[in-house]
Amino acid sequence: MNAVPPPAPEPRPELPADPASPATAAANAAAASFAALTETLGYLDSASIEQVRQAYRFADIAHLGQLRSSGEPYITHPIAVAAQCAQWKLDAQALMAALLHDAMEDCGVTKADLIDRFGAPVAELVDGLTKLDKLQFNTREENQAESFRKMLLAMARDVRVILIKLADRSHNMRTLSDMPRSKWARISSETLEIYAPIAHRLGLNQTYRELQDLSFRHLHPWRYATLTKAVNKSRHRRRDLIQKVQAEVDAAFARIGMRVRLAGREKTLYAIYQKMRLKHLSFAQVTDIYGFRVIVPGVTDCYTALGVLHQMYKPVPGKFKDHIAIPKLNGYQSLHTTLVGPSSINIEFQMRTEEMHVVAEAGVAAHWLYKAQDASGSTAERLGTKWLQSLLDIQNETRDAAEFWDHVKVDLFPDAVYVFTPKSQIMALPRGATVVDFAYAIHSNVGDRTTAARINNEPVTLRTELNNGDVVEIITAPDATPNPAWLSFVRTGRARSKIRHHLKTLAQNESVGLGEKLLAQALRAEGIELLPNAETDQPLWEKLLRFTGNRTRAELMTDIGLGKRIANIVAKRLTALLAEHGQRPDALLMTRERYTAQDNITQGAVVLDGSEGASVKYAPCCRPVPGDPIVGYLGRGEGLVVHRALCNVAKRLQHKDSERFITVDWNEEPTRAFEAGIKVTVRNGKGILARVAAELATSEADIVHVDMDDETALDTVDLRFVVVARDQTHLESALRNLRRTPAVLRAERVLPQ
Repeated sequence: MNAVPPPAPEPRPELPADPASPATAAANAAAASFAALTETLGYLDSASIEQVRQAYRFADIAHLGQLRSSGEPYITHPIAVAAQCAQWKLDAQALMAALLHDAMEDCGVTKADLIDRFGAPVAELVDGLTKLDKLQFNTREENQAESFRKMLLAMARDVRVILIKLADRSHNMRTLSDMPRSKWARISSETLEIYAPIAHRLGLNQTYRELQDLSFRHLHPWRYATLTKAVNKSRHRRRDLIQKVQAEVDAAFARIGMRVRLAGREKTLYAIYQKMRLKHLSFAQVTDIYGFRVIVPGVTDCYTALGVLHQMYKPVPGKFKDHIAIPKLNGYQSLHTTLVGPSSINIEFQMRTEEMHVVAEAGVAAHWLYKAQDASGSTAERLGTKWLQSLLDIQNETRDAAEFWDHVKVDLFPDAVYVFTPKSQIMALPRGATVVDFAYAIHSNVGDRTTAARINNEPVTLRTELNNGDVVEIITAPDATPNPAWLSFVRTGRARSKIRHHLKTLAQNESVGLGEKLLAQALRAEGIELLPNAETDQPLWEKLLRFTGNRTRAELMTDIGLGKRIANIVAKRLTALLAEHGQRPDALLMTRERYTAQDNITQGAVVLDGSEGASVKYAPCCRPVPGDPIVGYLGRGEGLVVHRALCNVAKRLQHKDSERFITVDWNEEPTRAFEAGIKVTVRNGKGILARVAAELATSEADIVHVDMDDETALDTVDLRFVVVARDQTHLESALRNLRRTPAVLRAERVLPQ
């Protein structure tokens, strides 16, 4: 059994040495040489080491003449980053990227240069690191920091990018004292809120603790110094106590013959500070500064060790945690218990196996993700033993770093994308989300009024899918409304529900107007010139609503407009109510409305100009255009459906449901164009579709849809188009122009079936 005393505190940063002195120059030269890195590369083969050496030479030349704030050659920083990556046993590609990670940003080296010299994988790693460096964010809000952490992980499809970035940040924090003091607070806050939690999420506990303490040292220097002195005094006072506990624990395990390794653990200064701040404690009230890790051979031994310790010292109620049965998200596993030791001092013990210790201290980058996907005990047990053991075997026995990283390269957040607003706010959306989803995520009013968008300052279509790190700008117009076609590509439930709600509200509003028009028309046929006033004749309307079962006048008009109620029936009831109030029908008006329709008197007809919106639909079976004789059918819940008078679908409906047909007519000046179906029979040949399409464009008949026969080997082919025409005259003109086109045998409108 090896007993390890609690670690000594990390030394305070010293003033940089004089860069002009011979000793400093010699130290700088040694730190800037490849030899400073070579001793950490023993796990790589000779060919891989040579590749790393080539990257070092390239970086050394690229950074020639550049100095760090400390006066050291700049190349010492990439070497230190690569050395940290080597401690994590990263492969040669990652070490090369670590050496080159500032070359694109600071030295004018392009991605193409790196591809030519070192291959695409290394260039992609360096490019990923460069993109992360360019991200701008605001760390003042906690939720913003969490979003940025997730986006960093999501953007780095290869986990090595994040690990190199963490190594880069670790070395920058170790040398932060050389930077101007004005930058300490910003860099330390960023590290504490962004990079330390990422290290923790990946299970890199040693890096996590170091980043926290270095950030604390530079963010609150006075508090750091005060706590350092307090911990030193406490350690000196309790040295005998710690040694006594250690001896008693060693003896207890020796008596039962269990082989354990006992390691001292001291709470980090930042962890002590956080506990004091959050729980409003004095330093003297923080009782779990010291602790021990009991490292045992197997999982069962962890629970045996727990029993031994509980027999020795009294456990503190509520201070036991089983992170073996229920691991943390980052894969951390241990048993935690706090015991009342000699002199009533609380001491925390952590029981774990060697494999658990590796995960807790060094981290296995993807282990936490597999645990997070399935929290069931069997899966956690299987992944926590077989999978982890295979990684340890690969790393420690075969020493094949490339194979090792093939096991742990994963998409860390596969189901989300993280994008920026123009003001650098981060938004999380499901993968596959579009510009419209983003607009509705900002606010429903923004989504409803969206007309266009830019991604990274480039115009894009509204159906464009978003990628991690995109800067998305939405362009709106005050009179814009949602397009029903958006429902075919939006991914988020929020966007879908908002679009449907707006369209439903719009349809209801339009249906109210249509219902009033239909009721007024039916009332005229009963001899009543005008609808009763909604305010002055309110008792009359209340009686009518009791008859129909509607709650409001608007609801009644909506039902009439949607075809849920027959306007003629409601008009007859309203006429009877008016008669009770002394208003008699006008016999002349009744005669004119009922018996002169054949003379084309259309005072009571619903006049259509194309601006009616969702309450009026033009039947796709016959596609009427202005100039066609038309009829109107009040479908149940569908609003008014307009058919050509010759349409067989309309004739069948009229035979079954004649009371639902109303008189409709075209306005003399329609406000828009209408779709029509045409069929063009052509001699098959090269470029024939293009010639027909060009002729339609010349006739100003825009093509909405095109379809053609599959039998392309035949001499003649039918081309079927849906085109947009202003009216019947415009459509006939386009058909005449098509008939004059060479290779066109016939051109005709698709007649109703």
